[in-house]
Amino acid sequence: MTDLSLLNQLHDEMRQWRRHLHQYPETAFEETATAQFIVDKLTEFGLDVHKGLAETGVVATLTAGNGSKKIALRADMDALFIQEQNTFAHRSRHDGKMHACGHDGHSAMLLGAAKVLSGQRNFNGTVYFIFQPAEEGRAGAKKMIDDGLFEQFPADCVFGMHNFPDIPVGHFAVKTGPMMAAFDCFEIILKGLATHAAMPHLGNDVIVAAAQLINNLQTIVSRTVNPADSAVVTITQIHAGNTWNAIPDSIVLRGTFRCFNSAVQTLVADKIKQHVDAVCAAFSMDVELKFNPENPGYPVTYNSDKETALALQAATAIVGDGSVHTNPTPSMGSEDFAFMLQEKPGCYIWIGNGSSENSCLLHNPHYDFNDDILAVGAAYWVKLVEIVLAT
Repeated sequence: MTDLSLLNQLHDEMRQWRRHLHQYPETAFEETATAQFIVDKLTEFGLDVHKGLAETGVVATLTAGNGSKKIALRADMDALFIQEQNTFAHRSRHDGKMHACGHDGHSAMLLGAAKVLSGQRNFNGTVYFIFQPAEEGRAGAKKMIDDGLFEQFPADCVFGMHNFPDIPVGHFAVKTGPMMAAFDCFEIILKGLATHAAMPHLGNDVIVAAAQLINNLQTIVSRTVNPADSAVVTITQIHAGNTWNAIPDSIVLRGTFRCFNSAVQTLVADKIKQHVDAVCAAFSMDVELKFNPENPGYPVTYNSDKETALALQAATAIVGDGSVHTNPTPSMGSEDFAFMLQEKPGCYIWIGNGSSENSCLLHNPHYDFNDDILAVGAAYWVKLVEIVLAT
C-alpha cells in the first residue's frame, strides 16, 4: 500500500481536524486551544509531546530503530486578524479572526503524517513534529529558536511546507536557493511646524515633505538596486492631520521592503535612511526613523541543495515527475521559517491549493484551504521521513 493510498484512508479524519481548527482560529501567541487540540491528538498517537516553546508552541518526538539521524517537520498554526466572509458551515466562530492562509490545513497534514508514522514506524531515527505559533508577522519561529528549540530537539535538518493558490491540486513546487523574500518594515515620523492652511509660509509643511519623500523612495529600486536583483519598496500607511484648514505638525509614514539578497536588504535600508535625511534637511524638519519597530524583520527563506534534492525526491515519489515544478518564481511574500533555515539546512516546499478564482487568494476574507490536498501533503511528509531516515 502506498503512502498516498494510506493517507487517503485518513482523509475524512484530517478534514474534520482541519475544519475544527478553521472554526476556532487563534492569532499570534494566543493559540492555546489550537495547541491543546494538537497535543491531544499527538498524545493519542503515542508521541512524546512538549509544550510551551514560544508560549504556545508544540513539539512532538517520535523515534524508531537505533539510527542517530534526526529530522524536523514544521507546520504553522496561527490565524490572521481578518473578518471571514465565507458562509459555509465551518466558517470562523471567532469574530475578526480567520485562517486566511491555510495554517489550519498545514497543521492537519502534519497531524496526519504523525498518525501514520507512529503506526508504521518505517524509518530509522528520530522525527520532531514542530507546531509553531505566530508566523504571521510576529516571528514565532525565532521565538521558538530563542527559547531553545534546536538545543532541546537537535534536528540535523528541517523542512517546511505551505499551500500555494494557482498551483494545481496534486502538484508541488520547489527549488534550491531563495523561495520567499526577506521582509522588513519601517516607520518614518516627520516633524514640522503646524500652521493655518491659508498661511503655509508661516509653518513647515510635513505633507508636502512626505509627498516628496514617497516619490524619492520609489527611486531606490529603479535607480539604485541592480536590475538583476529583485526588490520592492512600498508605502502602506500615511497618517496626518484631523481638520480641513490646518497643516499638521507631524506625519507618520509606514511601509515595507522585500528582496532575495541580504546585501540588497542592507542597501535598501541604507538608501531609505539617506532619502529621509536628505528630505528632512531640505525641508528643515526633524525625523524619527525606525526599522522593524514592533517585530523583527524576516530573512530570506533559502533552501539548501542537499535537502531540496531530498524534498524533490519525496514529492516526485508521491505525485510523479510531471507534477513537481522545479523552477518556480520565488515569492515576494515572506516566511519566518527562514529563521529555522538559518539554524539548520533544510527546504521549504509549496503544495498546490488549486485555482484562486472567486478571490480565494491567501490573506483574503474568502479564502479556504482546499481539503482535497490533505492526503497529498501528509503523504509527502511521510515519504520525506522514510527517505531521510531510511532504514
